[in-house]
Amino acid sequence: MSEKNTLFEDLSALQDARVLCIGDVMMDRFIYGSIDRISPEAPIPILRTEREKHTLGGAGNVTANLTALGVHATLIATVGDDSAGADVRKQLEDLGVLAALKTSDRFTTIKSRFVCGTQQMLRVDFEKTTPVSNDIEDEIIRLIEKLIPDTGAVILSDYQKGLLTDKVIAATIEYANHHNKPVIVDPKGNDFSRYRGATVITPNRKELEIASGMKTRTDDEVRAAALKLIMTCNIKTILATRSTDGMSVISGENAPVHIPAHVRKVYDVSGAGDTVVAVFAAGMAINLPIEKAALLANIAGGIVVGKPGTATACTEEMHTALKENDVMEKPSSESRAPKLATLQKAAAHAERLRVHGLKVGFTNGCFDLLHPGHLSTLRQAKAVCDFLIVAINSDASVKRLKGSSRPIQNQDARAELLSALDMVDMVVVFDEDTPITLLKEIKPDFLVKGGQYKLEEVVGYDIVMSYGGKIVRAEMEEGFSTTGIVTRMAS
Repeated sequence: MSEKNTLFEDLSALQDARVLCIGDVMMDRFIYGSIDRISPEAPIPILRTEREKHTLGGAGNVTANLTALGVHATLIATVGDDSAGADVRKQLEDLGVLAALKTSDRFTTIKSRFVCGTQQMLRVDFEKTTPVSNDIEDEIIRLIEKLIPDTGAVILSDYQKGLLTDKVIAATIEYANHHNKPVIVDPKGNDFSRYRGATVITPNRKELEIASGMKTRTDDEVRAAALKLIMTCNIKTILATRSTDGMSVISGENAPVHIPAHVRKVYDVSGAGDTVVAVFAAGMAINLPIEKAALLANIAGGIVVGKPGTATACTEEMHTALKENDVMEKPSSESRAPKLATLQKAAAHAERLRVHGLKVGFTNGCFDLLHPGHLSTLRQAKAVCDFLIVAINSDASVKRLKGSSRPIQNQDARAELLSALDMVDMVVVFDEDTPITLLKEIKPDFLVKGGQYKLEEVVGYDIVMSYGGKIVRAEMEEGFSTTGIVTRMAS
């Protein structure tokens, strides 16, 4: 079996992993807008805000990356008794994460990034970095001792916000080593001796240079710096992330492994280290060799830096990246609908397009029998946007809406026909009766529906308008409807 095929199997096996993440959780706020003038009060640009996005940051982003790959993730962290803390709890609940969030006497950490186009203009941190109280520290250690036996690997996500005290770190590594569980540390600071006894630490090039006091420009320099830390800090392995130079796996026992970067285009490096440590730890949790876990983590990191803001890499994207990484890969005869995408992929692509100032359109329907009325609506929809996403009801959904005799064509056939149209850029199949969930996730700039609907009759109009989107009512072609065609066929 080829190495590529085994990687596909390894990727699927990650869903069996169980990972415990302990660390500093925070809320990442991205405020997007445009700049067209300078303030009269000071020589600074004025950002006119257009939209805002809240995502899990720090250990929360590590956990989100785990769940994106189907990993069973548990998070131990602290939040404040505030709205940001409630937001963190809600997002973790939506992800299905088992979260032990202790409310401390501090506020929830918030990192606010102000973005114009693809450029971050300013970041504002709202945080308290003093160590947690002794009572919280003891509670966390008791939780760790209870949860470690049932996990496959442990992540220490250290952002130096006060949760991972020396006592918490030492207790975690001691319990994990006792139960033979690997500990993967995303480190901070210039003293890695506080992670003594960890299985793997994952510094980036700058962190490795600062902690070792050595240069890290070449492969040999990275190896020398890593070996110094391995010997002085009693760490088994160092996985050094080196930006465009990829990754290096250094241990005291084996020859170094240097993995080239797998990056197409870099939009934003926010949270990329979280993705790497999450995927790597998931691989360790199912006993993958370190080099294989690092290879999967490298591919995931290459995916997320191509996305705006704090992001995750899902299983589907990883599969695609693995295929594209093999230049000998032949097109699959089964890929008859290349525009077909999952909701997660559609939402991520829409976000990338918006960052670059492009407009996303959205329309939906059963599209059971494609007719000139459909074509007219699709042309009008494409005319108002740069990228058109068409959502179609699944077979089960059509049956519930239209009756047991429908659909005439199954969802695969309907998706293939729509994908063949030049005006359609992406097709998403949804199983609900309405596209509400899709609209909340994709957030299209334009929702296009037939002109026979009044504004208040358009499902999801309030959602789209709440963030500044627009409703477009297309002019209808008289005499065309799928129901009418089916009735005439039956008569």
